[in-house]
Amino acid sequence: MTEKPEPDRPGVRQIAYSVGEPATAHATLAATDYHVRTGEAVAAALSRLHRQDRPDAILGHVGWGGMLFAKDAMPGVPLIGYCEYFYNATGSDLDFDSGIPVPEAERRRIRMRNAAQLVTLQALDFAYAPTRWQQLQYPRALQQRIAVCHDGIDIQFCRPDAQAAFTLPDGRVLRPGDPVVTFAARDLDPYRGYPQFMRAAARIAQERPNVLFVAVGGDGPGYGRPRPDGRPWREVMLEETGLGDRIVHIPWLAHADLVRLFQVSAAHVYLSVPFVLSWSMLEAMACGALVVGSATPPVQEVIRHGTNGLLAPFFDETKLARTVVAALDRQDELAPLRAAARRTVVARYEREACVDRQLGFIGRLVAEDDLLAAQ
Repeated sequence: MTEKPEPDRPGVRQIAYSVGEPATAHATLAATDYHVRTGEAVAAALSRLHRQDRPDAILGHVGWGGMLFAKDAMPGVPLIGYCEYFYNATGSDLDFDSGIPVPEAERRRIRMRNAAQLVTLQALDFAYAPTRWQQLQYPRALQQRIAVCHDGIDIQFCRPDAQAAFTLPDGRVLRPGDPVVTFAARDLDPYRGYPQFMRAAARIAQERPNVLFVAVGGDGPGYGRPRPDGRPWREVMLEETGLGDRIVHIPWLAHADLVRLFQVSAAHVYLSVPFVLSWSMLEAMACGALVVGSATPPVQEVIRHGTNGLLAPFFDETKLARTVVAALDRQDELAPLRAAARRTVVARYEREACVDRQLGFIGRLVAEDDLLAAQ
């Protein structure tokens, strides 16, 4: 079920639904209103499908509203929920930056944003979150009902390659061993530490005049809010740091090109506030990149400082810069961290193993459902 059908995918049948227009509601209920309308649209589509062919199971995201009324539309079908993120007003992404006050209205809005999840969770037959930290963001009474199983990383596609070459937009070719510091995010925004990366890069550039920085990401607001002045963070940070041609910004890369960038990286910087962990960090590790990550809980669940990567405080650009410089200066000494990073991903996040586990709990639920139906 999707509101925005994609090009045909082999073996995947896409059924579109349309969400109705919003009703006038309290501002705090805006997300809840949209979730309810989404749930109604999906339930209607499921009801039409029910008359044609009954699915073995329904799996969906619990936070977007689509699963709200799925059990009502198909009461006998096992319902499996993907628990990506439960919003908390304290101790999480919202108040991570103590220098930015959080208005009470925003705290109320965040609390109400979870309404659809809470209603959906009570109807589920099974629930899972991709990481332990994401599981722990849910209320304690619900955590024991949520298993942990990652989406998985393709370790054959994302792997080290000593012969890799990455071509920059201007035609320059980067290879393993070049002094290249990389950064990648969907959008260059504060949630993924782009301002901190740029300030650290400016310090590194002064100490290491031969280092080139490559940052991949768009100019959208990302997971945060747009700047009040409407300017993209890339423009603002280039102006602040004066990095100029020491850094190459690339708005978007095909997946294969992103992997090549990870393969040639001398040090890959991944920063995140306490929020959903990016696949890109795990893919970089699978490629054998030396990751310098933020010492924040989602990252610390995966990276152990000095074992399979390096860590630095999120807001300490000076310490981040020193850590990256050390990574650049100690490439041979820190090579075991690269190998350990890949081993971590292979052992805990390998795609086939993750998919097998997901198919396992789906299969068990379907078998239990068939057994009940036969009684």
